[in-house]
Amino acid sequence: MLKGIRRLISRVHKVDPGCFLHTGTQAPQSIAAHLDNQVPLESHRAISRTNESDPVKTFGEACLMVRKPALELLHYLKNTNFAYPAVRYLVYGEKGTGKTLSLCHVIHFCAKQDWLILHIPDGKNFLSFLQPAKDSKLIKVQEKYVWNKRESTEKGSPLGEVVEQGITRVKNATDAVGIVLKELKRQSSLGIFRLLVAVDGVNALWGRTTLKREDKSLIAPEELALIHNLRKMVKNDWHGGAIVLTLSQTGSVFKPRRAYLPQELLGKEGFDALDPFIPMLVSNYTPKEFESCLQYYLENNWLQHEKAHTEDGKKELLFLSNANPWQLERLCAYL
Repeated sequence: MLKGIRRLISRVHKVDPGCFLHTGTQAPQSIAAHLDNQVPLESHRAISRTNESDPVKTFGEACLMVRKPALELLHYLKNTNFAYPAVRYLVYGEKGTGKTLSLCHVIHFCAKQDWLILHIPDGKNFLSFLQPAKDSKLIKVQEKYVWNKRESTEKGSPLGEVVEQGITRVKNATDAVGIVLKELKRQSSLGIFRLLVAVDGVNALWGRTTLKREDKSLIAPEELALIHNLRKMVKNDWHGGAIVLTLSQTGSVFKPRRAYLPQELLGKEGFDALDPFIPMLVSNYTPKEFESCLQYYLENNWLQHEKAHTEDGKKELLFLSNANPWQLERLCAYL
C-alpha cells in the first residue's frame, strides 16, 4: 500500500483538456467524458469481451455517460461552503447501476479543479492511492515525528519522507499511513488544498473479515490498523473538502445478494458512524439514457445483430436488461 502512495503522491496526474466532453454527431443525446485519445474504428472489434476489471479496453477509450446523480453531486460540490465540516455523500443503488462510474466522474471533476484526491478504489482490499494535484514535495508535515532513537522526520519536511519511512522500515508502515492521513486532514482544514476522500465500497469497513488469529477466531475490522485509520478519514471532523462514498454488494459475502440500501449493507454500526450523510441514489437507465447507450454501441459497431437497429430489437434488449447498465453491457457483448 505504501508503494502505491509513493508512486502516486510523487507526481501530478494530468488529463488532456482537449479530450473532454465528446458528443457523437449521429447521437446528440449521447454525451460522454473522454479521458483518453480515440482509436480507429476498425480496431474497436478486435477485443471481444473485456475483463470486468478493465472495461475501458472494450473500445480502447475511457468513456462514461454523464448522468443525473453525478451532475447533482457536482452541483453540491460547486456550492459547498468549505468553512464547515466536510459533507458526506453516500452513493447507493442496485448492482450494476453505475455507482463506481458516478464516483469516477466526481473524481475526474475534482482532479480538474486541482484537488488532492485520496481514492480507495476497493474498500474490501484497502489499496490506497493518492492522486494529488500538487507535488508531494510541496506538502510539508506540520510537526516532528520520532520513529526511534536515531530516526525522526522534522517539522517542515516533505510528506514523501514519511511515506519513504513506512516503505523502508516495515515496522513503521502502519504508523506512516496514519501520519499521512492525519496530515492530509489537518492541512486541508488549514486551507492549503482541497481534499476529496473517495471510497468505493465503504460498507466493507464495517463488514466481517475472513482474517483469523492463531486460535482460528475471526479478527474484527476495528482491530485492523488500516481499517481504523480509514474509518477516521470518513469522519466529518475536518473541513476544506468533501467525502464521497459508495456502497457495493461486491465483497459483502454475508449480506443478501439483493441488498443495496444503506441500512442493509452498512449495518447499524456503520450507518450510525456515517450519519448524517446525503444519500445519492443511482438508478437504472432512463429511456433517454438507454437509447443513448444503444446508439453508442451501434456507432462503434459493437452491436452487429441484424435486428439490433430495429425497434423490436431495442424493446427486447430493454426487456431482458430491465434498463440495468451492467446487464445491458453483458447482453450486448455477445450480439
